[in-house]
Amino acid sequence: MKEIRITQIEGFKIGHYTDKINGTGLSVVLAEEGAICGVNVRGGGPATRETDALKSQNIVELVHGIFIAGGSAFGLNAAAGIMQYLEEKNIGFDVGIGKVPIVSGASIFDLAFGKNVRPGAEEGYKACLNAQKNEDLEGNIGAGTGASIGKFWGAECCMKSGLGSYAVEVGNLKLGALTVVNALGDVFDGEHMIGGLLNKEKTALGSTFDAMLESLNREDNLFKGNTSISIILTNAELTKVQVNRLAELGHNGFARAIYPVHTSVDGDSVFAMTQNKVKVNFDILSSLAVEVIRKSIVNAVKKAKASQGLKAYEDFI
Repeated sequence: MKEIRITQIEGFKIGHYTDKINGTGLSVVLAEEGAICGVNVRGGGPATRETDALKSQNIVELVHGIFIAGGSAFGLNAAAGIMQYLEEKNIGFDVGIGKVPIVSGASIFDLAFGKNVRPGAEEGYKACLNAQKNEDLEGNIGAGTGASIGKFWGAECCMKSGLGSYAVEVGNLKLGALTVVNALGDVFDGEHMIGGLLNKEKTALGSTFDAMLESLNREDNLFKGNTSISIILTNAELTKVQVNRLAELGHNGFARAIYPVHTSVDGDSVFAMTQNKVKVNFDILSSLAVEVIRKSIVNAVKKAKASQGLKAYEDFI
């Protein structure tokens, strides 16, 4: 097994729109030839688009784009620009009188970070144009621009996070994950906390779990603007049922890196996309996907830079 760049997984193009001034952005994965796709939404506060189309029992087999946007539910409007881009290239689901691009996605809440600006259709289109460069970028990029972690006490003591990726090659199999970490909880690399809630003086890492215990009977202090979203990319040969199962099991990667995770105020979602080319053992693939997601989460924190007054991992090394 060797580490590769996520952009080395054939059949996918990754693009970003980044607004560093206003602290928001979006990221898109294009599959211009189509990809079998599944999704699993585990958090209690999601903002998603077209996820029902990805369910195993529904007619849509191939998806042409998955995006992660800032801007909370407003950011879902970026899909219009992604669809426009794909339509101009005659890419989509053939309905007889034309082709309808199948674009699904989810958004994070970053409206409290920077200015109250959100990406829309124009920014979605720009991200698709940037996808033609297919650059391997991490940190304060795309949908990770406004991401933060450790928000139990709100924006006062949280840390900057971002977008991370990690990918591997095992024989002919390629597998990677692109993740935006915008969690209520803290992030760990193994047993070592690398980011999350800060102490009240903002001089050291604190503990979200300990803060929760101190506030057991107070529900009103849960900051509601949280969500971590991951997109698994692979060339493994999978059915639509299996790719949905892969997305479901991918949440184990969240649980290995984020704690607390999947709270009622997180909108945690995992998408999975495959080019369906390489036969593999599904259980081994899914176990590997868990580790790939875990490492992408770690990278999202370690590659982030201080921004908009929030400290980052590099400030506490």
